[in-house]
Amino acid sequence: MVPTVTSPRVPLPRRPLMGSRIQRWYEEELGWAVEPGAQVRLRTGLRFDVLELPAEAGHAVCGRLGARGTGPVALQGDTLRFLVAAGSAEELPGLLDWLEWGALARDLRAVGAGGAIDAPLPPGLPGPRGAAVWLRPPEPGCEVEPTLPALTTLGGSADAGPDLVRLVDAAATQCHRARLLSATQPLAFW
Repeated sequence: MVPTVTSPRVPLPRRPLMGSRIQRWYEEELGWAVEPGAQVRLRTGLRFDVLELPAEAGHAVCGRLGARGTGPVALQGDTLRFLVAAGSAEELPGLLDWLEWGALARDLRAVGAGGAIDAPLPPGLPGPRGAAVWLRPPEPGCEVEPTLPALTTLGGSADAGPDLVRLVDAAATQCHRARLLSATQPLAFW
């Protein structure tokens, strides 16, 4: 009888966990702050704030303003998220009042300092159904701040980023339009 020697088990190389790949992309490629935890979440209020609205209204805004008018845009479920300049969340209520939208823009929300959003999957990375994804991703290696909608001064330079006032006005308009179209008012237009 010939003795047999069993070879030691060689561990197979492990694929990095999905969460750690996503976290590394945000921290190393974009330089963004990430909340610790099992699910990767991006901190708002540091490099950007977020303007949230229903996806239907958000898609209409994207079509109306185009890529240069919005900056990076993410989708999660039925919510579209526009990245806007840090500090914009604090300006939203006053800006809505100034634009005379006030309480009419109930579906328009902002997430600012101290908040967080689920991190959209990096472009090209598959994920579970319903995960946040980029519709217009930020560019790795480029500063995100110049591409974000911000309050601009009158007579601002032509190479300034997208205008926050224009984005908020378009978003409020589309939110209101979507709300009116979804309302059940059978005799309202007779």
